[in-house]
Amino acid sequence: MTVIVVFNQKGGVGKTTVSANLAAAIAKNGVEPLVIDLDPQAHLTSLYGIKPKSSQSIYRFFQGASTLSDLIITRDDGINFVPSHLELGKVDAQLTRHKDHVWRLKLALTAEMLSGFGLPIIIDCTPTLGVLSFSAMFAADIILAPVAAEYLALNGAVQLAQTLKGLEKFQARKPRRFLINRYTPGQITSETVAGQLIKHFPGEVLKTRIREQEALSAAVGSGANIFDFAPTSGAAADFTFLLDELIESSLISLSLDLPFE
Repeated sequence: MTVIVVFNQKGGVGKTTVSANLAAAIAKNGVEPLVIDLDPQAHLTSLYGIKPKSSQSIYRFFQGASTLSDLIITRDDGINFVPSHLELGKVDAQLTRHKDHVWRLKLALTAEMLSGFGLPIIIDCTPTLGVLSFSAMFAADIILAPVAAEYLALNGAVQLAQTLKGLEKFQARKPRRFLINRYTPGQITSETVAGQLIKHFPGEVLKTRIREQEALSAAVGSGANIFDFAPTSGAAADFTFLLDELIESSLISLSLDLPFE
């Protein structure tokens, strides 16, 4: 499987941090992932230090004025990136009446030979339900849902499961995995949330947990991934374990390196 959609209807759970550092972990293994920022807030685009015009962003693709391939920025760190822009927020309002638009991203990834060939693709989603989020989920091979280790997290996870259940009316059930984020070992809240998730979603909660660590926040603040900012930190180890678990579970593969030129 190649297309990993990082999504949760609950905001503030660390989707962008997970997307950026999972992509960095893949790149550190010599494979060039494609990362797409599909959030109008463009946090991932900002993290990468990119300030594109709307015509240089994924918004241009949804306008039907550009291919995905033409929007790809090849970075020095081995990550290929399609940036977002605030204008992307217009897509839901403009395209809601045209249901076929939710398939546009999936069709383009296939037609442009970006998916289906072993190349890891990571899509950082908006938490808002609409054309953008549904486009990502229809294109997904696996849905990775970060869940913050807090008491309201279970409610968000249940809402997400209900949303994904609804999508099964349109296509086969997609594998999904819940990733416990901002986890503090031994803390009552963290352990309770982890236990509840495992109980409610047996077999769908990853064993890897991203621990609450200052190094992650500091890395984001400096515009760096955790492997460049603090390569020997526990956070770097957590994301290494995350990638290893996804590979060992046959949810993604790093067997192919297709650089963009």
